[in-house]
Amino acid sequence: MNVDVYDRIRAGRAGFFEQKRGLIEVRGKEAVQFLDGMITNDMKTLADAGQMLAAFPNAQGRLVAVVRVQRRGDSYLVETEEATREKLYQNLFRFTFAGEFFVEDLSERFAYFEIFGPVEDVYHAEVSQMVPGSFAFEAKHGASYFVPVDSAEKFRGFLENENGCLAIDGEVYETLRIESGIPKYGGDMDETTIVPELGLEGMISYNKGCYVGQEIIARIHFRGHVAKQLTGIILSEPPAVAGGLTPGTELLTTDGKNAGRVTSGTFSPQLEKTIALAFVRYDYLAEGTEVHSYNGIGRVVQLPFV
Repeated sequence: MNVDVYDRIRAGRAGFFEQKRGLIEVRGKEAVQFLDGMITNDMKTLADAGQMLAAFPNAQGRLVAVVRVQRRGDSYLVETEEATREKLYQNLFRFTFAGEFFVEDLSERFAYFEIFGPVEDVYHAEVSQMVPGSFAFEAKHGASYFVPVDSAEKFRGFLENENGCLAIDGEVYETLRIESGIPKYGGDMDETTIVPELGLEGMISYNKGCYVGQEIIARIHFRGHVAKQLTGIILSEPPAVAGGLTPGTELLTTDGKNAGRVTSGTFSPQLEKTIALAFVRYDYLAEGTEVHSYNGIGRVVQLPFV
């Protein structure tokens, strides 16, 4: 890992990471009604130019995709991971015959830049004025920009030369991602994940009415709690002793009972500790709960780590 780049970002410098990302547009007179019946958050409350976090569940309340939605008049831009793009697009497109709305996959038309840094420095809602056809999503760790592919080089130069952003490689990004508590599809979540198990704040509306998978998700909320939830683990041992926390590592209670499993792990230079995202059973989710693995002793912490 490029520790110098990491240290400078954690000291307040902004950095950017380029990756493929899914972008799907749903537009038309009935777009909001259609999306509202498919998604966990309340699309009816989304103001023009606003954005919200949400998930698409299946009929069993299990995850199809985590998304951010941005409204532009009668058009809704749905962004998601590349790993969930095609499945989500097909899931939406098959209903287009049923109403006055259209679904289009815009992913190949845009380059995607994810920015880590102070939000007030790196988030520009009017990015389209700098690069026509571009737009931004705000994030707790910074911002995300979709830029037309033929303007990607120009925008990269703007970030590096005018904004002073540092280019982030894959290893640095993975550390920043885990420190920020951002789950990744295929590792920290998949089609077996029940949506509330992710514990992502503001992702689910429990007042909006019916949508696909709503009955199971609402039942979990109003009648009890999830059996497990994604949370953070910090190992107590020095890194040289602890080693890494690899995906699938079993977590045990002090008396040897199963407490959960690790989904992704890294070493955090800022915390000087080995950290991990993990699904932990409900009874052991309290902050500071001690858990054990073959790497040693750790404790449960709330996300994000940094």
